[in-house]
Amino acid sequence: MIIRSKAPLRLSLGGGGTDVSPYCDEFGGSILNSTISMYAYASIQPLYDDRIIFEAIDIGKRFSCQATDYIEPVGELALLKGIYNRIVRDFNNGEPLSFKLTTHVDAPPGSGLGSSSTLVVAVIGAFVEWLGLPLGEYEIAHLAYEIERLDLGFAGGKQDQYAATFGGFNFMEFYANDKVIVNPLRIKPEIVDELEYRIVLYYTGTSRLSSRIIEAQVKNVQSREKVSIEAMHKLKEQAYLMKEALLKGKIEEIGVLLDYGWQHKKVMANGITNEVIEEIYETAKKAGAIGGKISGAGGGGYMMLFCEPEKRFKVMEALEKFGGEFRDYHFTNFGLRTWIVR
Repeated sequence: MIIRSKAPLRLSLGGGGTDVSPYCDEFGGSILNSTISMYAYASIQPLYDDRIIFEAIDIGKRFSCQATDYIEPVGELALLKGIYNRIVRDFNNGEPLSFKLTTHVDAPPGSGLGSSSTLVVAVIGAFVEWLGLPLGEYEIAHLAYEIERLDLGFAGGKQDQYAATFGGFNFMEFYANDKVIVNPLRIKPEIVDELEYRIVLYYTGTSRLSSRIIEAQVKNVQSREKVSIEAMHKLKEQAYLMKEALLKGKIEEIGVLLDYGWQHKKVMANGITNEVIEEIYETAKKAGAIGGKISGAGGGGYMMLFCEPEKRFKVMEALEKFGGEFRDYHFTNFGLRTWIVR
């Protein structure tokens, strides 16, 4: 028997960064995002020889040990070790499990598509299926958040775990005391198709350590940096405007709103943009892109570029000199999925 799961990566269309504490605790955060057809996968094969094996086949990393109730979550594959520790502690009465866990993700670490958090959701989903755990969507997403942010101390926000678990287009609200409200959006299929056709997904060829950028963002809020906080207010406003534009089918406004958000996002913290990103963005705009942004915290990874349909390929041609890659994708309407292969 093999237990499998997959969870989709996401694109943040508005409000990115306002899901990070302490901003959302004090002011409330709002984000509009959608999942896409790129996934994190997890497979659990139960073993009966008192071994634990972790294997991340996309990055060529492997870890094994004797079955134990706790694995020090350090070094390579710390994320998988942290998930195991929490599952054993909270859901298996502290008793060790014996299994092989195999994972891979369709995007590299630091891509800006929420790959790490999505992987956590996928792995938790596989354990939920295997052990028959009574966890709903909100509980799975919150558990993923706690493992990453509290147990392991990785800096970041909350949107990625909820996007991966729920899937589809969602308007998310974040408040103090870890209160999160996920509002699914009913967007007309033709609007989704048009959005998909106009947004070019471009991998810059560089990844980044998002935690450093997020830590700088957190410090700016804590030290009451007026420019940074005002930028976050504008991004929250952008999320509301983006929601209205999508629900009403105001396609032309979406590119403008992406550009509006990007101009404000850049001043939230140092490291969000750099000379290369700025050159790519300006080149795309000169070739006909209306707006866009770096996906995720910034500094590298994937860029979204909103184009007029007839200028889509001109934009792609203009960016070829930077050596990045264009990625085909589709928006998805589902989140975490699990199944068993017997």
